[in-house]
Amino acid sequence: MRAVRFERTGGPEVLDLVDIETPAPGPGQVLIRHQAIGINFIDTYQRSGLYPVRLPSPLGGEAAGVVEAVGEGVTRFRVGDLAAYAGGLGAYAELNVLPAGRCVKPPPSVDARTAAAALLKGMTVEFLLTRCHAVQAGEIILVHAAAGGVGQIMVQWAKALGAEVIATVGSHDKADRARSLGADHVILYRTEDVAAEVKRITGGKGVPVAYDSVGAATFDGTLGSLARRGLFVSFGNASGPAPPVEPQRLSRGGSLYFTRPTLFDYIVTTEELDASAAALFGMITSGKVRIEIGQEFALADVRRAHEALEARATSGSSLLIP
Repeated sequence: MRAVRFERTGGPEVLDLVDIETPAPGPGQVLIRHQAIGINFIDTYQRSGLYPVRLPSPLGGEAAGVVEAVGEGVTRFRVGDLAAYAGGLGAYAELNVLPAGRCVKPPPSVDARTAAAALLKGMTVEFLLTRCHAVQAGEIILVHAAAGGVGQIMVQWAKALGAEVIATVGSHDKADRARSLGADHVILYRTEDVAAEVKRITGGKGVPVAYDSVGAATFDGTLGSLARRGLFVSFGNASGPAPPVEPQRLSRGGSLYFTRPTLFDYIVTTEELDASAAALFGMITSGKVRIEIGQEFALADVRRAHEALEARATSGSSLLIP
């Protein structure tokens, strides 16, 4: 089978498409033939070395496809079932072997492309909006990168919860997209003072929670946007890692809270995974959340896909198609 590998960290040029032996599922495992592969910023962090992995390494942690074989003791799936997963490495390939307990079965109304585009991003939104901080109807929240894959889902989900959403984006085109998804206010974070705009919108109070996947470029603006006892949720590094947080700065800002959560601490068990995925699929099938697949790339074009993602030239979710 064909699979992406890299032997050294660096830019997209380190990614190679190679032929390797097709794996066989062991006890408790399933072999999935991919129909669509999700592309996520965490993939670029691993490729660049920001998030270290053992080299040489496979890449990719999200995909959906048909179960081609099952290992001994597997009852969760049968051959021919649609399966999707988010986590681990090896998704940038035609097939992959996973523990059955780390895969989910999308409902009939959710196809492989939608599942691969939505699962990791959508479960991230689920835990951020309902468990990291339980967003309440009427709350005003700040969502950065609102036209990206996670941001688009977050805006729609937050609106379904009854929140008022202040969205930030990097261009006028993306501002229009954020408004179309329901954002109540849109800030161009590259040219406008985010904190000043948030304080103007909120009558000087600030927001109780801010979700920041951008990192370095938005850090100060996010910190300055929080209300007293507000929560800064840092969950990405699209513009580079956020700087260290000096505790006294949180105190001076109004007894602020700062957290750097990751999805995988919120889907530790199969039961947590199933519940998170079910909540996401429920939002999709109800029509409250629409998944935009903004761009698709052939598996052989993986370098171009990473270039587009890091150039912030994508909108919505991006897929590799084997």
